[in-house]
Amino acid sequence: MEILLSFIGASMLLTIMPGPDILYVLVQSISNGKKFGIATAFGLVSGITIHTTLVAFGVSAIIKSSEYLFFSIKLFGSFYLLYLAYLTYKSDEEVFINTKAEKKGLVKLFKQGFIMNVLNPKVSIFFLAFFPGFLYSSSQNTIIQFYVLGGVFMLQAFIIFSLVAILSGNFAAYLKKHPKFNSNIKWFKIIVFVGIAIFIIFSN
Repeated sequence: MEILLSFIGASMLLTIMPGPDILYVLVQSISNGKKFGIATAFGLVSGITIHTTLVAFGVSAIIKSSEYLFFSIKLFGSFYLLYLAYLTYKSDEEVFINTKAEKKGLVKLFKQGFIMNVLNPKVSIFFLAFFPGFLYSSSQNTIIQFYVLGGVFMLQAFIIFSLVAILSGNFAAYLKKHPKFNSNIKWFKIIVFVGIAIFIIFSN
């Protein structure tokens, strides 16, 4: 339970960081309405099942074959997260909200969100870096554990994305009124990436 709670906390921190997915939900909500933002969110998180499956079966096979290989995966995960922290530090990214979006139906937005997520190989790479450090049982089947982690990640992401859709007007107004937001979120991202990297490398 302690590991799962840590996973939920880390997942929520990662999800609330402004990125393409959450900004896409925000744009669709502002342009088309809250229910269209929620449909987009549902499509995005549904794609997580594909990435979870790829990581679950691949890493589970490695765990069965060698503890050293599994440790190497965790080491890769930690260095990958540190690399993301470095990229964030070097970037001059800005959170820009373009409130104009093409009008689309609920089903079409769901499909587009799903395809956006599935066709992004960075999601699988990120899950490969993130999930192994939070395996929570030495007796339960590792594939089941990966699906539990994937399900938890999907649930919290959908809740947060839906809240963003519901509060889209407030979020857009805040971003416009606070130009220093970009600098603050940049350091927030760096701290989150470094913190999770340290947790993964020292997790059992």
